[in-house]
Amino acid sequence: MKRGSTLFLKIAVIFIGMPVLALCIFLVPKIADFGAELYPEIASMKYLVSIDLYATAIPFYFALYQAFKLLSYIDKNIAFSELSVRALKKIKLCAIAISIMYVVGMPLFYLIAERDDAPGIILIGMVIIFASMVIAVFAAVLQRLLKEAINIKSENDLTV
Repeated sequence: MKRGSTLFLKIAVIFIGMPVLALCIFLVPKIADFGAELYPEIASMKYLVSIDLYATAIPFYFALYQAFKLLSYIDKNIAFSELSVRALKKIKLCAIAISIMYVVGMPLFYLIAERDDAPGIILIGMVIIFASMVIAVFAAVLQRLLKEAINIKSENDLTV
């Protein structure tokens, strides 16, 4: 396969990571400060919110890296390999981890939304949870299909 065939997708993966990086740099500290202002009696609120949001960025970027590797495997004509199956498995696990971290952090966002009277915060958190679960299910389906395709390919190679 031509090397440039996945160039657009690789650029898209890079551009997906840029807004999240900007959010981590500029918006997360403001959200943490806002949470600390709403609950001055909870001294660690700022740190809890920051840890939860920054912790979810780690599996997000790891999943983007795995997607980039998967596109590289496609460029090298080794898309139907165990390497691709492992990359999809890691993407699935990262999506599950993001969902779990947001579920764990949801009480913090509930407290902020309750005090500020902004139910949209909870809705945004739920959208992130469900979007991550959809990505996990999609990656699991692709992983299984790829395993079956590899098995069929190996059987055909042995037959010929």
